[in-house]
Amino acid sequence: MDPLADLLDGVRARSAAFCQAILEPPWSLRISDGAPLALATTLRGHAWIMLGDGEPVPMRTGDVAIVKGPEPYTISDDPATPPEIVVHPGNRLTTMDGVDITERMRLGPRTSGYGPDGSAIVASGTYQVTGDVSERLLNALPQVVLVPRSGEQSPIMELLAREVDNEGPGQQVVLDRLLDLALLATLRAWFARPEAQAPGWYRAQSDPLIGPALRLIHDDPARPWTVASLAQKVGASRAAFARRFTTLVGEPPMAYLVGWRMALAADLLRSSDTTIDSVARHVGYANAFALSVAFKRVRGVSPSRHRTGR
Repeated sequence: MDPLADLLDGVRARSAAFCQAILEPPWSLRISDGAPLALATTLRGHAWIMLGDGEPVPMRTGDVAIVKGPEPYTISDDPATPPEIVVHPGNRLTTMDGVDITERMRLGPRTSGYGPDGSAIVASGTYQVTGDVSERLLNALPQVVLVPRSGEQSPIMELLAREVDNEGPGQQVVLDRLLDLALLATLRAWFARPEAQAPGWYRAQSDPLIGPALRLIHDDPARPWTVASLAQKVGASRAAFARRFTTLVGEPPMAYLVGWRMALAADLLRSSDTTIDSVARHVGYANAFALSVAFKRVRGVSPSRHRTGR
């Protein structure tokens, strides 16, 4: 797989909380669901997204936004409108003083609001992101990614809106997969914009030499790659390959390889009971000792400490 596909593999929606709110000005929602990543769009009307002390971000009809959590943020009809409803995990709704109004606001299985004819409809889905591999993607994003409708050619968000209140068999899986596609389409549209300052590993994927080399590393991280063997595989001299890789990706080939192996190892250590020796061989090290030396040098802790979180 390519780097983006690998990083997104750990950001898949699984029983994602997807909902829509039908609202009438003045309105303001305080999002406190603790989700590391959220995807939002305005299906009708407009909205403003506000995180901490940052500048409010306008979201017009059809725009799609990716918001990084887990800190609370606000979506409202106007930056000056104070929050009146808090959105908690599981789409539970309360007033600002804690009174539960989930049932009072319910208009459908995944739709809330004061009535079906509000002038604004905001739809959103959340991801529970875990793992060091996925963290590499989150680190490449600003707090709010906004892709205007003109830059988002995919009709996926409209499909999501049509599916949101269906209750047929397999409906949650349908929503999860549509949400995954929406995230991928939005990220690709965002990284293609000049202001995105896409990370080196993303820009390099389209390079005829470095793109194939990145795929080789991601497809087979355990292989004993060297700069020379990677250069040979893509048909370049060692020196030219190393220079071009470093320029495009932002770090030398072996540094990138080690970073990728450490991210994979970190996730395996936390997500399975596989022995450290097996993890070592899976990511290209001869034994647990060799992995421990590399892991501690890069991460500052031993694999066993990382596994236990101590």
